[in-house]
This record gives sequence, C-alpha cells and structure tokens, in this order.
Amino acid sequence: MSTTPTFWQRIGVQNWFLKKEAVFTEAASLTPDVVYKYLVEKFRESVAELSFADRIIFYHEYIICFSPPDYNKFMDNNRGIFALIIKEAVKSFYEILQQQQGKGKKITASGNKWVFRLVSHPDYEKGDKSFIGKLLPGTTQQREENLRVTFIPRQTGIAQTFDISDEILKDFTFYSDGYYEIPYNNGLLLEDSAAVRKPGFVARLETTLPDKQYAGKKLEYLMSNETILVSGTDARTDEPGVFRVPSEWVSTPHLSIRYDQPADKFFLASFGEKTIVNENEVLNSVEQSPIWTELPMNSRIVLNGIVCINIFKY
Repeated sequence: MSTTPTFWQRIGVQNWFLKKEAVFTEAASLTPDVVYKYLVEKFRESVAELSFADRIIFYHEYIICFSPPDYNKFMDNNRGIFALIIKEAVKSFYEILQQQQGKGKKITASGNKWVFRLVSHPDYEKGDKSFIGKLLPGTTQQREENLRVTFIPRQTGIAQTFDISDEILKDFTFYSDGYYEIPYNNGLLLEDSAAVRKPGFVARLETTLPDKQYAGKKLEYLMSNETILVSGTDARTDEPGVFRVPSEWVSTPHLSIRYDQPADKFFLASFGEKTIVNENEVLNSVEQSPIWTELPMNSRIVLNGIVCINIFKY
C-alpha cells in the first residue's frame, strides 16, 4: 500500500534533517526568550545573506515553525505574550539597522510592514524548529530565491539553510492567533502607538463547485464578520456577511457560522436539508432559533451530500 510522502521526503532531505538516532539530548523547552532570540538571530542572518554593496536588505516576513506539541504548549501557557515578543524583536531589528546606517549603509526596505507567523508542521517532533523568511510579506507568488528555510534538527542543534518554493507552504498549519503585523517605519523607530495587530479576517472558507456550468471551479470566502450565512443561488450578491455558493444543492440560507472571540472558537447552525461536519450529521434548526454546534478548525462541511466546504483559520 502506497503512502503519501512527507514534506521532508518531497524536498529530498528526510534523512538529513529528521534522521533517527539511538540517543539524542532532550531539547530545551520553548520559552518566550527562546522565541525572541531566535527572531533576532534570523534577522541578523537575513541582513548578512541578502545585503550587497552599500545596501542593507532584510526579510519582512518571519514564519517560525515548531512541532504541534511545542506550539500548543507555548500558546496554552503563554497566550498573548507573542505580541510582546514581536514588539521587542522589531525594536532590536531597528537598532541593528540604525547601527548599519551609522556606518554609511543604505537601508533598503522591500515592504511596508513586518509580518510574523507562528506555525506548526505535523512532521516536526518535539524540539524541532525552523524559520522561513520572505522579502515581500503577504504575497502569493514569490521568487524562489526570496524564500528560504532554516531548519535546526533536534539531534545536532546546527542550523542548515536551503531554498524552497511557495508550494511547500501548503504543508504547514497556519493559525489566526499566530499571525501578527506591524507597519514598517522608515525612521527606524518602533513608535509607542504601533500596534501589533492581527488581520481583519478570522477564517477562510473554500469549496469546489459540483454544478456542470462551473466545471469544478474553486470558490473562496474570507470571513471578517463574527457571524456569516452560507446560502445558495437565491442569495443576494450584495448582501454583507453572506457566502453565496451558486449551486442548486445549497439551500438559502443553508447554515450559519459564528466566531466566539472570547472563547476563540467557531460554531455552526444548520438550516438546510442536510449538513454533515467531519462525517457527523448536524442537528437541524431554523434561522430564528439556531442550534449551535462547535465547529473545529480545518473541518470538512458537506451540504446535502454533494457540496463540500472546508474552513481554515486565517
């Protein structure tokens, strides 16, 4: 029976990075200070690797990846502290740039903001961590030479760096509570008013339409409202907070999705003929009196046994 190759197998470094050894030292626990120093270290490396002549060039987006257990332990015990770590890291970035400017170097920014993402990868084990840097934050298409990953295997603790393509990123799990950004300041100072903010979207929904006239086209919806409706062809196209799926298999309305910000959880209420979430049928209700069911992230929602909708944290 064939198995799906892992991320590391597909890029040809399975044995290099994740080689199993009989004995290895237990990795140090993930702490805020470790994350802070790691960010500053990667910024210094980006300056050294990307700069040329008198120009100082550096990454604007920092994707830090850990194993799922390390990520969950860090976020559960230190939720909210990552924003503070980022502010201190950016302050250090500016101090490094000021030092370079004082030497007569020209600071060349490639973006207008700093972006930080804390992510996990299922192939990582406890103690593994890696870094991916981007020159242009938030872009969907990157030149391959602008995208590099630095991986530190738990056995040796020695960093190795190599180029990757954007296609590889689909294997990583991105979290909405692990995304932060700060405007870039040409004055090389972190202003007191600079807020570490999250994007205006809380989730992304996507579906591939089964109807013949759309021939399998993919439809995507970015959820910015705390409550939205998923409706069929009869829904108005200009109505806010409505994900209109132009299929005869979707009722109008078919279901509602609600984001509970204090609990950081999503809930679903079904009004259509049949709704299944992760192979479990959802109890039907009416729009005026919804019955809410918790909706886990990365869930698969099936409407009337035909239309599949996936929901991801943004």
